[in-house]
Amino acid sequence: MKLAEGSIVDVPGVKVGQVSDEKALTGCTVIVLEKGAACGVDVRGSAPGTRETDLLNPINSVQEVNAVVLTGGSAYGLDAASGVMRYLEEQGQGYNVGVGVVPIVPAAVIFDLSIGSSKIRPDQQMGYEAARSASKQQVQQGNVGAGTGATVGKLAGMKRAMKGGLGSASRRLPNGLVVGAIVAVNAVGEVRSPLTGEILAGARDDAGNIRDSMSWMIDASTPPAPSGTNTTIAVVASNANLNKVQANKIAQMAHNGLAKTIHPVHTMSDGDTVFAVATGGVDASVNLVGALCVEVLAEAVVNAILSAKGAGGVPAYQDLQVKR
Repeated sequence: MKLAEGSIVDVPGVKVGQVSDEKALTGCTVIVLEKGAACGVDVRGSAPGTRETDLLNPINSVQEVNAVVLTGGSAYGLDAASGVMRYLEEQGQGYNVGVGVVPIVPAAVIFDLSIGSSKIRPDQQMGYEAARSASKQQVQQGNVGAGTGATVGKLAGMKRAMKGGLGSASRRLPNGLVVGAIVAVNAVGEVRSPLTGEILAGARDDAGNIRDSMSWMIDASTPPAPSGTNTTIAVVASNANLNKVQANKIAQMAHNGLAKTIHPVHTMSDGDTVFAVATGGVDASVNLVGALCVEVLAEAVVNAILSAKGAGGVPAYQDLQVKR
């Protein structure tokens, strides 16, 4: 299979910075919004780890965010957002409160403590460095940033899991509309190609072959994955002229991109969360932007799996292709 083209930085006003600890197998990814952006969020998983998502509710006053953080480290990793705030404050970016600025930085985490080191998690310094390094360079994918310690296919336990990762993709229309996505894929379920239905990464049997998630669940011969030890987190972005209410609807629609690729998704063991940001500049309908976000998010999920490399004793899609 080929990687889908583009990345979220193709969207005007969006930059990305990443820091990875390849030894501890964790890291964080920061999406910096150069001039701020309307933002919405939709949480579908039952075990989320998030920060500043309440203020994205349309009834609340803040209308724009300055950055979004995707990070490893479980709830500990939320500390990385404070480092991003510190960097943005130094740049004078944030909500003006009269005596200074307060950067608005929502965040979401994945659980990656069961691979690498459980004692080393993204912290304020890692978040600061990721924000400082944010650029318009094409996003590195695979074992990087929030995807460094990501794994998938854990319905039969970690010993049968495969490597997840970070992926990104984008689409550009003739009228100038650009839609992009970035995602850290750390699902309890398997990842399939939405084009062919092929299982790209999932739980492996004793022979090392991938066995579909439904059969594992029906068989129930292995204990279920502990709640909260998974989660896929993502940001979808566009340069459409959207408000906060519309951004929330886009985030809701974008979850279909996860549903097209991850089976099962939104489980009791996942904390699946999708943010949607809109930097403005092009008139476009919510229906169009939402539908495009579904497609690019699905492509980004697949890119994450195709780009991942085996780590911490957990094999990746690339490893299975070599064996074949």
